[in-house]
Amino acid sequence: MPDGLYERDALAWAEHQAELLRRLAAGERVNESVDWPNLIDEVQDVGLSELRACKSLLRQTLVHLLKLYVWPGSMAAAHWRSEVIGFRADMRDRFAPSMRQRISLDEVYRIALEQVQAGTDDSGEPRPAPATCPFVLDDFLASDTDVQTLVRRLGPA
Repeated sequence: MPDGLYERDALAWAEHQAELLRRLAAGERVNESVDWPNLIDEVQDVGLSELRACKSLLRQTLVHLLKLYVWPGSMAAAHWRSEVIGFRADMRDRFAPSMRQRISLDEVYRIALEQVQAGTDDSGEPRPAPATCPFVLDDFLASDTDVQTLVRRLGPA
């Protein structure tokens, strides 16, 4: 493969590297060497990408829970509830046990709260949301916790 393929066409590079690895794993001698430095970086990035995706889904879940709490009378409430269900399901699908110690729920909550506070809704004056996160990660990983239970964890109705 020509030099610089990694920089020019990541898909073609990845396909070529996969083919080389398959051939090596099958015991075949290949004349071309695997691009080990970039391959190692890419393998590491796969894990980091999954972690970022999981944190993003968690933040979106929190944003929509906060919106439900802050603007309970909003016409968008049904949509927000639906989004919480979808984001939580997607997060559970992406979550891996090794992520637990790498997710700072307090930090994700802080960003979600900041995002909600920057927004508005036509349903009136917003209720103040808790400044600190009232949740633990397992609240979002448990499939049997309903949306209203999570909203109530943010404070009184």
